[in-house]
Amino acid sequence: MSSTPSSDVAAFRAALASSKNIIVLAGAGLSAGSGIKTFRGAGGFWHQHDIQAVASTEGFNEHPSLVWQFYYERREECVLLEAKPNRAHHALASLSDPLVIARVAPSLEAVNSPPLLITQNIDSLSQRALGDFPEEVRKAAEERILEMHGSILTTRCTSCQHIHRSSPSNPSPLAAALAKRDGSDIPLAELPRCGGDGWAGSNRYGRCGGLLRPNVIWFGEVPEHMGEIARKLNWCDMLLVVGTSSLVHPAAGFAANVKKRGGKVAVFNLERSRGDEDADFLFLGPCEETLPQVLGV
Repeated sequence: MSSTPSSDVAAFRAALASSKNIIVLAGAGLSAGSGIKTFRGAGGFWHQHDIQAVASTEGFNEHPSLVWQFYYERREECVLLEAKPNRAHHALASLSDPLVIARVAPSLEAVNSPPLLITQNIDSLSQRALGDFPEEVRKAAEERILEMHGSILTTRCTSCQHIHRSSPSNPSPLAAALAKRDGSDIPLAELPRCGGDGWAGSNRYGRCGGLLRPNVIWFGEVPEHMGEIARKLNWCDMLLVVGTSSLVHPAAGFAANVKKRGGKVAVFNLERSRGDEDADFLFLGPCEETLPQVLGV
């Protein structure tokens, strides 16, 4: 039988300070404080939509207009582009600051490399939280962020496979027809295409005229970066699980893998969840409150 997780802040900080390889696994709860809905919580997206219809290849092939309107709503109406990183994002971003690392995690093997952040979120708020850091620090931190479920700010061409990433401050125009938001079915020719609404017959990579899809991971698809994540987890001796219910695999199994190899797990979540059984430390409450306080940043 597993022991009850500790909520001793001093003990956690001591364990963090002695850790050599720290990884953060983030879920939807990290961004809840920024006004972005979770998927499974009260009022979450999956209570309002048929999952298979809007988050599967089959659904996209059958009703591309419905899928694109769902994701356009998430980009625009659900303030993903206007949402701001909250205190939890900034707390994790502060772990990229060499001065903060020297204070809270002085035993890191790679002293000039921040902890790896594996995020299941598609909002890219973790990158935006790095905006005020010096360029060298910001770039090093961005290279340590793995978006295993893709990003709402990127599209992928279903023909030439070109991936385009929009800037939150200057989102690429998807398609004029989407801006109507009247719920009517949009003809295939008017949906987002590779090269934009002004495509004029080019076959060039990135401008081939093919149908675009949101570059996010749908049900039945393999998450990104899994090979790299598996290798990193082999060496992880402290896993911070932030704002995730630990219900969806493969991420749901990360904590158990770390524990199996002798590492420690600290969970930061709004309420109890299934993943708590693998936790050494458990801190309940909104992540934007608990994370800065417990980390001491």
